[in-house]
Amino acid sequence: MMKKILTTILILLLTIGCTKQQARKPVSYTQNKFMKESIERNKKLIANEETQINDIIKKDSLHEYFSSTRGYWYKYENKVDSTLATPIRGDIAYFDYEIKDLQNTIIYTKEELKPQEYYVDKEDIVIGLRNAIKLMRKGETVTFLFPSHLVYGYRGDDKKIGANQPLIYTVTLHDIKPDLNAKK
Repeated sequence: MMKKILTTILILLLTIGCTKQQARKPVSYTQNKFMKESIERNKKLIANEETQINDIIKKDSLHEYFSSTRGYWYKYENKVDSTLATPIRGDIAYFDYEIKDLQNTIIYTKEELKPQEYYVDKEDIVIGLRNAIKLMRKGETVTFLFPSHLVYGYRGDDKKIGANQPLIYTVTLHDIKPDLNAKK
């Protein structure tokens, strides 16, 4: 008798367990209030930073500023022959730079940052500087005005650069060499 009850329960459980269940629909978070607020907050932050940068550009009537397709502005302190090559992926760029805030106060000097050896697009550096280096020619000095999202963003550098701080980089590209150790 006990065997029949156990067999019946087992068959019943197997039958229930094998019935086809309907798939659950994915939950969409695109309508999330937090995301909408975050997007609006970031739009305001970027607009405010762009206004500050545009004010700097307007006040500097001695230089011509260029707007990059990547969202930053720059001016040449020392421009060289435009027929010279710019760095490409895999080249080694030798440069130094200093970082200032938008009030032109030095945050990091060239001496603190030391001369740099950068394997173009193969090393991790801030995105603004990564793109800026590829615009330069050997011997040029260029000042770049970066909104915060192209440098240290919402975190800063945990030292001297604060959260959401737009920055001025003055970069001198000393040399460009191909990486002779790179595999062809």
